[in-house]
Amino acid sequence: MSQSVKIKNALISVYYKDGLAPLVEYLGKQGVALYSTGGTEQFIKDLNVPVTAVEDLTSYPSILGGRVKTLHPKVFGGILNRRNLAGDQEQIAQYEIPEIDLVIVDLYPFEETVKGGGTDEEIIEKIDIGGISLIRAAAKNFNDVVIIASKDDYSTLLEQLQEQNGATTLAQRKAFAKKAFHTSSHYDTAIFNYFNSDEPLNVFKESIASAQTLRYGENPHQKGTFYGNLDEMFTKLNGKELSYNNLVDVDAAVSLIDEFEEPTFAILKHTNACGVASRSTVKQAWIDALACDPVSAFGGVLITNREVDLATAEEINNLFFEVLIAPSYEQAAVDLFKAKKNRVILKRNYVELNKKQFKTLLNGVIEQDKDLIIEGPEQMTAVTEKLPTAQELKDLHFANKIVKHTKSNTIVLVKDDVLIASGVGQTSRVDALRQAIEKAASFGFSTQGAAMASDAFFPFPDCVEIAADAGITSVLQPGGSIKDADSVAKANEKGIAMVTTGVRHFKH
Repeated sequence: MSQSVKIKNALISVYYKDGLAPLVEYLGKQGVALYSTGGTEQFIKDLNVPVTAVEDLTSYPSILGGRVKTLHPKVFGGILNRRNLAGDQEQIAQYEIPEIDLVIVDLYPFEETVKGGGTDEEIIEKIDIGGISLIRAAAKNFNDVVIIASKDDYSTLLEQLQEQNGATTLAQRKAFAKKAFHTSSHYDTAIFNYFNSDEPLNVFKESIASAQTLRYGENPHQKGTFYGNLDEMFTKLNGKELSYNNLVDVDAAVSLIDEFEEPTFAILKHTNACGVASRSTVKQAWIDALACDPVSAFGGVLITNREVDLATAEEINNLFFEVLIAPSYEQAAVDLFKAKKNRVILKRNYVELNKKQFKTLLNGVIEQDKDLIIEGPEQMTAVTEKLPTAQELKDLHFANKIVKHTKSNTIVLVKDDVLIASGVGQTSRVDALRQAIEKAASFGFSTQGAAMASDAFFPFPDCVEIAADAGITSVLQPGGSIKDADSVAKANEKGIAMVTTGVRHFKH
């Protein structure tokens, strides 16, 4: 196999031309024969670099509105011929096919057209045929051909050619081929998923083109990588790189805060809320959220749905925290936070999030729709003699939002739009309730008149009795137990208002 290949002939046909000029000019100075089509051909001419139209090579015009330009043996034969096979070389000579040593081709912007809300006709027309075929052909024949399938690699190739007198090594060509096959597979996955949105086939295909290596995974002995574009989601104003655990908490924080419309602050630790409050001002929301559990808040992830002003920042600045997320900040607030260089300050940019979620499990992957619904007072059915008051309904709704985003088994206690305690991730619902009651008392909260939400039904009436004895006056649960009547009877006996929603919010 050849090791070093000097470029003599190149095919260039790209959609994105930014950054291409220096490479084209270098190839021209090296005497490389360039072949091109359409707009790229004109681009090369404008650089005063000699170029031959592909139509002149193939003796065929561009037809079908540009759908067919390069699909011809004189193009693909020039790319796919094997330089070390005499038979290939005889046919190349017989049919006067130039050996193409370099292919620079990218693809029509299919994903961008879908995201931009293009019509079906516009989207279909952005399915590239010639480009994807050229990429695959050149990548397949990497022993002899260089394939550049992304504008991100223009400068890399130029540097290699300048250092190696217009030649590339086998290792370099193979590396470009790997990138090219990533480009083609990612492109095909996007097209498949577009077609697979209606009556989907039961297959799992995902491709994410950007990645960030993390300091480590869940623990220092584990490697970690984030696949996605964090810069699209957040603008980092200060701090170190996010860790694996930071990202897990940030994801939970974003999901929780999106449940609230009024000014709200939430504090999370290990994906669970340890403080949530809604108030008329963001500063008061912070003060009341912190009061829920100032011990757990230490080193937590903080998030709000309102701008953080200097007055609020001064309050927050008294706490050691890992990450703060807000839609905007007063500059004075940012300046204050920057005094500690490791604290991560993120400005959230609102982008559409995936409505599916998945994770590896055993020898496969499980996927599900995200839990995107939440039941408000209109979806609550009173099942007891005593009806909840307007404030109790409001608190039950507030508690239901939190319980949805808290690790099961969970019980959430709320009073006046503030989380006063929760029992999290317990193996029994009774333990979760007792934990919540004890925790509320430890931070000076009275459970008298509190609202309670459970992420699942009560299999026995014991939780209702415990809640009543703690002074809790209203309860929300999904219902659905064969012993629902026992819990309702106990609530009636204790004078508690109970509502059911018909929707369970397990979080595992």
